[in-house]
Order: sequence, then C-alpha cells, then structure tokens
Amino acid sequence: MTGRIHSIQSLGAVDGPGIRYVVFLQGCPLRCVYCHNPDTWAAEGGDTVEADALVQKALRCRAYWGDSGGVTVSGGEPLLQAPFVEEFFAKLQAQGVHTALDTSGVGNLAGAERVLRHTDLVLCDLKFLTQADYLQYCRADLTQVERFLQLTAMKGVPLWIRHVVVPGLTDSLEHLRLVKAKAESYPNLEKLEFLPFHKLCLEKYDRLGLEFPLRDTPAMNDAWLKLLLDKL
Repeated sequence: MTGRIHSIQSLGAVDGPGIRYVVFLQGCPLRCVYCHNPDTWAAEGGDTVEADALVQKALRCRAYWGDSGGVTVSGGEPLLQAPFVEEFFAKLQAQGVHTALDTSGVGNLAGAERVLRHTDLVLCDLKFLTQADYLQYCRADLTQVERFLQLTAMKGVPLWIRHVVVPGLTDSLEHLRLVKAKAESYPNLEKLEFLPFHKLCLEKYDRLGLEFPLRDTPAMNDAWLKLLLDKL
C-alpha cells in the first residue's frame, strides 16, 4: 500500500519517548489558527511511498533509537491515511519497533481502531475545550476528538495529551486547570504537555501566500508559561 509523505525527520527528540524516526504525512482537514505546517494541508501534495519501502528506510536508523525510541507518524493528520498507517505500524511492530501516532483525533473511528491495534503510544492534541471554539479556531468537531480519546482508553493504548498555550486565547490559569482536569479524566493518560505558542511558521505562510491568523499575537513566553504551570 502507498501513502503520501510530506517529510521525514530521522532523529526527532520531541515526538514521543527517546529518539524517533518521525514521518510527517500529507493532508489535513483542520485549519487551526496556530498551525505551523500549512504546507501539509493539501491531500494531493507530498511524495508517494510504499509501506514496505518506508519500513526499510526507517530501520536503517534503528541503531540510533536505543531501547526507548522508535517511529512516530505525524502530519498533517495521519488518520486521513489510516489504512497506510495501519500497514506501516503492523510491519514495524513485527520488527519489534515502538510505534507512536501523533494525531488531532479526527478521522474515521473504524479506521482509527485498526490503526490503534498496532499503536504503542498515542500523542493527541487537545486543542480547545468547547465545541464552539473547536469550530471557530480549528474547523473541527470536539465530539469526534472525544470519541477518539475514549477509544484509546477502551483499547488501553498509552496516551500523551498536548495543548498549545496561546497568549490571550488559551493562557488563563482557569483554562489550563480545566485542560488538566479533562486530560486526567482519561485512565490511560501518561503525560500532559503544555506547548508554548510560537511563530516560527511565518515564513511558510508568506511563501505560500497564506494569511497567518495569529500574526499579531505575541509568542508565548517560556518563563511566564512555567509560572502558570507551577500554579496548576
């Protein structure tokens, strides 16, 4: 089976435990206001690759992973190519490789369930807490995300939840406490990560002729974020 690949990071350190081989898939139905990869949106972009070929390419980096690393599939939105991810992960697990799915939680639940059969860890972005905010800032359905998160819990797949902290949008202490409570409601939660909003993507938007919705929003100050998190 073939998939459409945007890019590959052979030695990633922030997309799961240990050193990771990170495959970024092409295509995403969301339009998050703080998206830093607008070049992954178009489903028809990227390069076509066979699952077997990608497995062999990844395994060439195995010596760098140690006992704690492995392969992460990100995006874009990887669940848009669920059959490809399912085959890719199944072949990796047959080789004893740790697999991680980095997703927004949108996509067909039946396809997601098949992917989760071969997934050792889920990293899921919990972007907002209300249906209205999901629709306004992501063009997404919170109910769909919640169903996916419930599915990870039902299947007992370890879960990391991530949340981007944006000044003036998601940075109030009350909001962060609600995110923490929501994340901790899932029994399979292993880790909650609050990620600071940044604008390193501006060059991409300018090159693609796209308007970045949060261009005038300041980046999140790391020191201020730490002070907030210390109060949770």
